[in-house]
Amino acid sequence: MRKLVGIVVLGFTLLAPSAQARDFTVRSFDQTAINAHFFPANGGKAPTVLVGPGWSMAGETDDSSSSEELFGGIGVGTLRAAGYNVLTWDPRGFGKSGGTVTVDSPDYEARDVSALIDWLATQPEAQLDKAGDPRVGMNGSSYGGGIQWVTAARDARVDVITPNISWNSLVTSLNKDGSLKFGWGSILCGAGLEGSLVPGGLMNPDGLQLMRLDPHVFNTCVSGTANGSMAPADQAWFAAHGPDFLLSKVKIPTLITQGTADTLFTLKEAIRNYASLRGRGVPVKMVWFCGGHGVCLTGSGEAGHVEGAVINWLGRYLKRNTSVQTGPRFEWLADDAKWRSAADYPLARKGSLTAITGQKTLPIAPVSPSGALIFATPAANAVEVALPAASGPAHLVGEPTLKLTYSGTALPAKTHVYAQIVDGAGHVVGNQATPIPVTLDGLTHTIERPLEAIAAEAVAGSTYKLQITPATTLYTAQRSAGAVTFGRIEVSLPITG
Repeated sequence: MRKLVGIVVLGFTLLAPSAQARDFTVRSFDQTAINAHFFPANGGKAPTVLVGPGWSMAGETDDSSSSEELFGGIGVGTLRAAGYNVLTWDPRGFGKSGGTVTVDSPDYEARDVSALIDWLATQPEAQLDKAGDPRVGMNGSSYGGGIQWVTAARDARVDVITPNISWNSLVTSLNKDGSLKFGWGSILCGAGLEGSLVPGGLMNPDGLQLMRLDPHVFNTCVSGTANGSMAPADQAWFAAHGPDFLLSKVKIPTLITQGTADTLFTLKEAIRNYASLRGRGVPVKMVWFCGGHGVCLTGSGEAGHVEGAVINWLGRYLKRNTSVQTGPRFEWLADDAKWRSAADYPLARKGSLTAITGQKTLPIAPVSPSGALIFATPAANAVEVALPAASGPAHLVGEPTLKLTYSGTALPAKTHVYAQIVDGAGHVVGNQATPIPVTLDGLTHTIERPLEAIAAEAVAGSTYKLQITPATTLYTAQRSAGAVTFGRIEVSLPITG
């Protein structure tokens, strides 16, 4: 049995006649104080769901909080009503917890969760699988989703995870192909700086501190604003957080929920995580909904769908009720606001909408960006390629592909252009834009990239076009000046069965 870390129970609050909620503090492996809250289910021993908060936030303290359709988050009240104890906490460096924010590090924040599980194992309301090993599931969105992957990889006592709008790599998500996400970066940096300030002054449970962000986070915020780049040392630090290289250690049932309109942690992050678990035979399901870090412009569909998927998953794998049906492995909400499902992802290809063209020139200049900070918009300054109209109903689900042959000159020569798919109604599909790195040194180059995944429904006559624009507010500002000529552009949207 694991050695129990130091525990200090700070207070008690009446939750219901049959159960006492309590705030408490544990001392983690390095003696950092982690502030937490425990909300027992009503009556007897029960499995426990650990719910982590979003970036910069403290743990939930409302025992009856409801689910959030927009973000896919599940409420404490919802989980308690389903028969679970709920444990929430302030991640290290945020709220009333001590320590430095290290961005869901497997070596720090994951070990903090292990300390919370140690505490949970001593509580009378916790259902145990054996001494020191409580029955534990995890839920949470964004930062509270990322912590689930690294904790499950480190602590075998976690039985089920349900990460929502999380990531596969902080490098591929925040610095895609070397282009920093300026829109979300500016928001996250501001929230992180504010959230890491010690409440009430300089003193926190671990002594004198002011700003508690790790220097690598702070440096990235500064350099990203100043020159649009992430320093190599900072990129290596973020890369060491995973969970991509840790996924082989995740062997428990996992429900992945991700937003089609999420421009911070895009569908690609979920696709990679799903593929890793599915390839090893781990019980896994993936659900795409319209929401997450972004703006849903096409309708969120049936209310409670994501909540129901999470509750069913926990019922089947945390309560271990084999009569609970969790449905097909893949479900998605298309841009017509209707839910569909399939036995697996990727779906079988039935064809494509493909266009090939060339000899189009795009001026490159640090002006006229498209976008609205956290979502893409049609660009006024863009090369456009019209795709053939759909001949009939078609599911456009998955990653479009783009092949470019180009030449041009610019200073600096290395920069990015941005590709997006615009539908006939004038919406960028999924609000997504994809950075394409280009080198404008006068030579001819060829590049091929998958674009961000989409979930669209075409009918006979539906039209789409590719736009390639020099700038979008989703990513760092254009800092080059010159022009690029595309000798050949080939774009293809997948038609799936």
